Amino acid sequence: MTSSQAQLEDVKAALTKQGDVVKALKAAKTPKDQIQPEVDKLLALKEQFKQLALADATPKFDRQSLESLLLKRFFYAPSFEIYGGIAGLYDYGPPGCALQNNILALWRQHFVLEEDMLEVECTNLTPEVVLKTSGHVERFADYMVKDTVSGDIFRADHLVKQVLSQRVEDDIKLEAGNAPKPAKGQQPLQPLAPGIRAEYELILETLDNYVGDDLRKLIRRLDIRAPSTGNEVTDPVLFNLMFETQIGPTGQFKGYLRPETAQGHFLNFKRLYEYNTGQVPFASASVGKSFRNEISPRQGLLRVREFTMAEIEHYVDPSNKKHARFEDVRDLVVPLYSAEAQQAAAGPSHISIGEAVSKGVINNETLGYFVARIYLFLIRIGIEPSRLRMRQHMKNEMAHYAQDCWDAEIESSYGWIECVGCADRAAYDLTVHMKKTGEKLVVREALPEPLIEEKWQLEVNKKTFGSTFKKDAKAVQGFIDSMKVGDNWDEEKLQVLKDQLAAGGGKAPVTGTDGKTYELTTDLVTIQKNTVKSHIREYTPSVIEPSFGIGRILYQLLEHSYYRREGDDEARHVLRFPACVAPVKALVVPISHNEEFAPFIKEIVTGLRRGNIANKLDDSGSSIGKRYARNDELGTPFALTVDFQTVQDGTVTLRERDSTKQIREKISVVVDIVKDLVGEKTTWQEVEKTYPAFVQQEV
Repeated sequence: MTSSQAQLEDVKAALTKQGDVVKALKAAKTPKDQIQPEVDKLLALKEQFKQLALADATPKFDRQSLESLLLKRFFYAPSFEIYGGIAGLYDYGPPGCALQNNILALWRQHFVLEEDMLEVECTNLTPEVVLKTSGHVERFADYMVKDTVSGDIFRADHLVKQVLSQRVEDDIKLEAGNAPKPAKGQQPLQPLAPGIRAEYELILETLDNYVGDDLRKLIRRLDIRAPSTGNEVTDPVLFNLMFETQIGPTGQFKGYLRPETAQGHFLNFKRLYEYNTGQVPFASASVGKSFRNEISPRQGLLRVREFTMAEIEHYVDPSNKKHARFEDVRDLVVPLYSAEAQQAAAGPSHISIGEAVSKGVINNETLGYFVARIYLFLIRIGIEPSRLRMRQHMKNEMAHYAQDCWDAEIESSYGWIECVGCADRAAYDLTVHMKKTGEKLVVREALPEPLIEEKWQLEVNKKTFGSTFKKDAKAVQGFIDSMKVGDNWDEEKLQVLKDQLAAGGGKAPVTGTDGKTYELTTDLVTIQKNTVKSHIREYTPSVIEPSFGIGRILYQLLEHSYYRREGDDEARHVLRFPACVAPVKALVVPISHNEEFAPFIKEIVTGLRRGNIANKLDDSGSSIGKRYARNDELGTPFALTVDFQTVQDGTVTLRERDSTKQIREKISVVVDIVKDLVGEKTTWQEVEKTYPAFVQQEV
C-alpha cells in the first residue's frame, strides 16, 4: 500500500468514527450549538477524503483519443466500412501492417531462430472429421445470453464482467464524492452494502470458474441485466464458435475455417519428426489466420472473428520434461498469479521461474522455460512490465486434457486481457488423431538395455478364424485392428472386450467395419498378459504449446505506447514504440525544398535502405515541428534533418522521439547509429553519452 493510500484509509476510518459521534449526539437530542462543531469536523473530513480520493485516483485512459489517432493514421479500420461494416472484422493500413510484420519478425527471431524451430504453414480449411477428433466440434463453444426484449446478444461472462466492473467503479466514485449526476428519469447511484464490493471484486478475479449452471445462478443472484436497456437476459446457452463451410461444389465434404493453427502441426508430426532426424525434443511453429464466430465482438482488436495467430508446438518426452536451456531463465523473476492466489484474490507474486518449478507452482521445466521466454518477448516489444502478469488457469477453466496452463495477461483500458496461452497439452492431440486414423504418431527411441514388460495382448486363432467368418473375415479383422494404436494394443479396449467375453459366457457381439454385427468367442481370440521384451521404447510425446494472439498483443502495445506530450499548447499525441517494432524507423526531413539538399537526401535514404531500415521522406511544406509531430503520431523513433549546415560540412541532426533531444554528426555516422539503435546494439542513453548534444546549427 502506498503512503497516499494509507492516508486515504486513515481519513476514511476517522470519517466513519466522526459520523458515529454525530449520530450519537443527535440520538441523545444534544443541543444544536453543541452538535455543530462536530458536524463541522465531519464536513471537513468528508472534503479531505474527497480530495485525497481524487488525487489518488489513476487518471482514466483516454481510449477515444487513441482510437481517433489510430483511425486517422490508418493503423486499422473496420472492414467494409462504406457498406456499414461487420462487427469483429478489421483491415490493417500501412502502419498497422508494418507494426504487425515487425512484431512477427521479432517473434520469429526470438522463438523460431533462437530455439531452432521447424516452421510450417497449413491450410485454413479443415475437414469436419479432424475437428471432431480434436474435440472442437463438441467443445469449442462459449455461453451466450439474449436481451429478453430487444434480442441483443451478449457473451455471458463478458456481460457479467461489464456489469460488475461498472458497479464497482460507481461505488468508488460515490465513496470519493464525485459520482456523476443521474440522467433525467434515472435514480441516483446508491452505495453498495458492506462487503458487496469485495464480493464483486472476487467474482471478477475468478470469473472463469463460472460455467454452465453456476454461471446461470450467478446471473440470477446478482440480477445481471442488459446494460443499455435494463432488461432481463435469458439463461446462458452454448454456442459453437467455428465457421462452418462446404468443401467442393457438391457439398459432399463438410468443413470449418480453422479456429486455431495447432491441428496442422499435429497431423504433420510424422513428417516433422523424420525431418528432424528422429530427435526429440523439437518444436514446430507457424503463423497464420484463424477464425472464430464470436458472439458479440465489442472490444476492437481484442475480440475479432478473423485474426493472426503465432503458435508453437514443442514435443517432449512425457517422462522427462526438463529443458536444456532452463538455466538461462532460472533466475528470471516473473509476476505469477497462481490458481491458489486467485481463489483468495491475493494478486500475483513475483518469484523466480526456478523457484516456481521447484515448488510445483509451474508443472515442469519446459513449461516454465516457455513462460519465461513469453514474458521476455512481450517486454522486448514494448509491453510495460508493471501491466503484465502470467496467470494460471483454474481447475474449472483448464482444458480436460491439459496438465497445466498459464496465460500472459496484459492490462489495458479493457482490464486484464489474455494475449498468450502456454499449455502443457500432454499427449492428447497426437493420441486422438492416432486412434482415429491408425497412423503411428510416436517417437521410437533405442534403449541401452532391453525393456521387459507385462502387456495385455490379443491373439487370433488363425485356424478357426477364417473358416468361421469366411468372406466376412476382413470386416471382423478390421474391428480387431481398431483396438490397436500403431503396433501396440489399446489395453483399455482389450479390457472391455475381455469383460464382455466373460459376461457372455465366452461370447461377445462386435461390429465389423462393414457395420454388421458378428460374434467373437474365446475359441477365436485369446486375450491375456504376455511378457514382452523391447529394444525400442515407443512413446507418444507430450506437447507444450505457446499460442500468441497477435492482434491482441498489437492493440495492447498501442495502448501501452500512447501518451500526450506535456508542455505543449496543443495536444501532441505520441506512440513510443521501441525502434525494433516501429512501423517506420527513421524520418528524413529536409528543412526546405532547396535543390542543394537532393544529393544528401539520396545518400541518407540509400544508406538506410541498404541497412534494411524502413524510412520515410517528408518534404512537405509544413514546418519542421509539425512534421516531427505528425511522425511522432506514427511512432517513428528517429528523425534525420537536412539543413544548410549539411551543405557546408556533410552533417545532419538526429532527433530522438521521446526525449526530443538531438545530436549532430556526419551522415555516415548518423546512419550507422540508427542501424545500431534499430538492431538493439545500443540505446539512446548510450548515444547521448558518446556524442555531444546539438543545441543550434552553426550555419
